[in-house]
Amino acid sequence: MNQENGILYIVPTPIGNLEDMTLRAIRILKDVDLVLCEDTSVTQRLFKEYEITTKTSVFYAQTGLKNIDKIMEMLRDGNKIALVSDAGTPTISDPGVLLVDKVRNELPEVKIVSLPGASALVAALSVSGISSAQFIFLGFLPHKKGRETLFKEISESERTIVFYESVHRIEKTLESLAESLGDKRRVVVARELTKIYEEVIRGNAKEVKSYFDNNKDKIRGEFVVIVEGK
Repeated sequence: MNQENGILYIVPTPIGNLEDMTLRAIRILKDVDLVLCEDTSVTQRLFKEYEITTKTSVFYAQTGLKNIDKIMEMLRDGNKIALVSDAGTPTISDPGVLLVDKVRNELPEVKIVSLPGASALVAALSVSGISSAQFIFLGFLPHKKGRETLFKEISESERTIVFYESVHRIEKTLESLAESLGDKRRVVVARELTKIYEEVIRGNAKEVKSYFDNNKDKIRGEFVVIVEGK
């Protein structure tokens, strides 16, 4: 191994607005030897905006981790590598956590550096008006197995619940929340955060569901759902 240990940087990228890059993140992405990403075409759009020419490599595909042995070898040899996701902070409801876990287990001498930055979870909570003193983050809800049980747990939770939902399932999710929550529990749905059509809808579950029932054109983009605790 080289005298100088490798470094793995966890670098957040914008969740919509390309201006939401920190100066430090831009510098790191320019300085590292390699940037690992989900989709090189998405990352290259960001690179073009900030004149970043660093080599990129796909880290994760539907089949699982890619080039993991090569990545570990590069870190072992003292290289500096940055991990990014298509949007937001890597490893948060993101397969990048698998790489961090592997590096910590097998290369304890490699430094892992986290850069603060964009996160849909934090952005949504900050504008919700619902307490975040204690909250539970569920990531993306399961498609089928355990879904009904999870909604029951959400309805009984005394803590704020936050999760992500896709455009394909948001209507069914709101229907399930309307069935399981009382009228007094507030629900916030934030969509297209930091983008031109950013929108935050707030009310009880039935009111939020009704909004989307009457505005089908709003069922677009990515959704963060926040449910007030009991």
